[in-house]
Parts: sequence; structure tokens; C-alpha cells
Amino acid sequence: MKRSLIVFFVALGLFAPWMWAKGDEQESTAPGTSFVIGLSPEQNIFKEVERYTPLADYLTKKCGFDVRIKVLTHYREAAEDFTHQDIDAAFFGSYSYVLAHRKFGVEPLARAERLNGSSVYHGLLFVRQDSGIRSVNDMRGKSFAFVDAETLAGYLLPLVYLRTHGIRDYKAFLGETYFTGTHEDAIYDVLNRKADIGAAKSTVYHRLAQEDGRIERELKILSRSPDVPDFALAVRRDLNPRVRSTVTRALLRMDADPEGKEVLKSLGARRFIPTTDKEYEPVRAYERQLGLNAEKRDRLREQ
Repeated sequence: MKRSLIVFFVALGLFAPWMWAKGDEQESTAPGTSFVIGLSPEQNIFKEVERYTPLADYLTKKCGFDVRIKVLTHYREAAEDFTHQDIDAAFFGSYSYVLAHRKFGVEPLARAERLNGSSVYHGLLFVRQDSGIRSVNDMRGKSFAFVDAETLAGYLLPLVYLRTHGIRDYKAFLGETYFTGTHEDAIYDVLNRKADIGAAKSTVYHRLAQEDGRIERELKILSRSPDVPDFALAVRRDLNPRVRSTVTRALLRMDADPEGKEVLKSLGARRFIPTTDKEYEPVRAYERQLGLNAEKRDRLREQ
């Protein structure tokens, strides 16, 4: 009996360093009690939570740590929460990503590829069918519903459109201009005659059109922009590398997992694909074309 105990304790002494090392590795991999993903206000917040909660639950199961969703009330909140480390990652639109990358160094991991095989979107400029607006000249003095000064489809691309048609000072050319906060609200403000002209991203527009037949019947698309990368998940620059690789691996393998495929369906996607910072160069080109900076965006938001 004594000999057995001696052998046991010797073995325990030999393996104890390995056991502690393994424990330390697990501790360094875990991001704490939770991994928080911010959701930008692309559309109704209740719809956003409903769409992304299955993904959070799936990642919790596959990654081994608690993944939670935090709904952001406005696009700027994502940047603020990265500053205070209240979120570890966020789903960004293309322009809001470019701004967050420049200011905080956030890095993209992956984005969803939709059922039709597309992983890009474009901006849409639209009016009511009965508005009589068919060209830039018809927009003079009309009201315009933008989304947010940190969105591409809902702000940057409409400005590029006006600039290419000779309108450099859109505030002087148009009548009332304002920010709705979400792409969905910009669409419905035009539909419900609160604004004459609106701009929004194509994915939201077409998704809503499938749910509400009035959008197809009563709205007219005047122009569309070139394609840019769609909603991508980007993470904090200082995120634990093991956490980053764990989340990335889980996302990119979802389409090979039956449970993952069901979650992808709830997102209207067939898989996640890798995304890099270089893919956003067209967005930066639009920004340079307009000579935009943070001061100009803030001033426009306050007007």
C-alpha cells in the first residue's frame, strides 16, 4: 500500500507542471466571463437580436466561452465601446469599419456570404414612384433622409452621386436633410412621405421588400453604387490571439457543421468567408474623393 502511494505521489509530482501549464493555457485563451459582439443599428433592434442570437449561442457552444450580443444604439457607439473595451468585436458596415480601423485598429475576421453567393452590397438612392423625381435637377429643394454620417450606403455614396452630378454643396441644393439612424428608417421615411429622397444599403432594402410589398410597388430606385464588402465581424486589435483564432475557426467551419448550417439559415447566409482590410480600399477611395474628415461628419450630424 505504501509503495503504491509513493508511486502515485511521484507521478503526481511529474505531471503537476504539465497540469498547471494546461490550466494556464486555458485561462489565457478565455476572454474572461464573456465575449461581447456589438451589432450596429442596421435595422430594427429587435430584428437584429432575433437574427444574431442563434449565432451567439452557437459560438458559445463551439468556442467554449460565453458569447453575448450587445445592440448599439448608433454607429458611433461601436467606436466608443471599443475604446472602453465594453465590446470585443462588432459587425461593421464597410464605412464604419474603415473609420474604426483607422481610429482603433480593429481588424476584420469574416463576413457572411448570402444564399445567392454574394458577400457584397451596394448603395441605393430611391424616391416614391409618385414623387415626380427622376433626376438630380428634380431634387432641388427636396428633403433627403440619410442614415448616419458613418455609413457608406446611407451617407458617403449619396454624396458621391451628387458630386458626380455637379452638386458640391448639397446642404444649399437640397431642402431639409437629416439622419434616420437606421437603413430601415430611411426606407420607411420615404415610403411614408416623411422624406422625398432616401439612401440605404441594398441588402436591407431588398430584405424589407420581401416582407412589405409596398416597397416594390411604391418606391423607385434612381441609382445604385458599385459593390463593397458587406457586414463583417471585426475584433479589437489587442484581442487575445487564441480567442481570435478560435472565433475565426468556428465561423469559417459553420457550413460544414449541420448545426452551423441551421444557424446560417437564420442569418440568410450559406457560409462565412475570410475578410481582409485590403478589401476596403474602394471605400477609402470614396472618402478621399469627397475630402471627408471627422470634423465635417460631426458638423453634418449636428445640423
